[in-house]
Amino acid sequence: MPRIRVEVDGATYEDDVEPRLLLVHYLRERLGKVGTPVGCDTSNCGACTVLMDGMSVKSCSVLAVQADGQDVTTVEGLGVDGGTHPMQRAFHEEHALQCGYCTPGMIMASLDLLRENPDPSEDEVREGLEGNLCRCTGYQNIVKAVRRAASEMREPGRQEVTP
Repeated sequence: MPRIRVEVDGATYEDDVEPRLLLVHYLRERLGKVGTPVGCDTSNCGACTVLMDGMSVKSCSVLAVQADGQDVTTVEGLGVDGGTHPMQRAFHEEHALQCGYCTPGMIMASLDLLRENPDPSEDEVREGLEGNLCRCTGYQNIVKAVRRAASEMREPGRQEVTP
């Protein structure tokens, strides 16, 4: 079995893994990072999105062995000193969730979007998140939340886009 070394949410893990083990299952079953849901298992919905070296990936389409030597951030790794990240706060304050199943992936994909475009228009947010599906909200409040977080994160002294 291959041995991997991966940093997840600031902690380093070394594990032997089956070559076919998906990153989403490694995170949930081995590391207990259950904030990353298993959605469709086909990379269509984006609920399992995490950041790998700062870029969003759908963890159901990445093998754990591909994360060897990488820095992975899950929704549970956001925020500083137990506080919430500006994107998490914006999703809460703008009521950008209903059932919440897609929320972790939406938040992580939104952070990658802001890494590339720190001041996106409404259309750019919609385009940037089109790989993540929400069946409840209609997206309007998600777009508002991303734009609100973008504005807050551009303020001097605020948390950087990448955690």
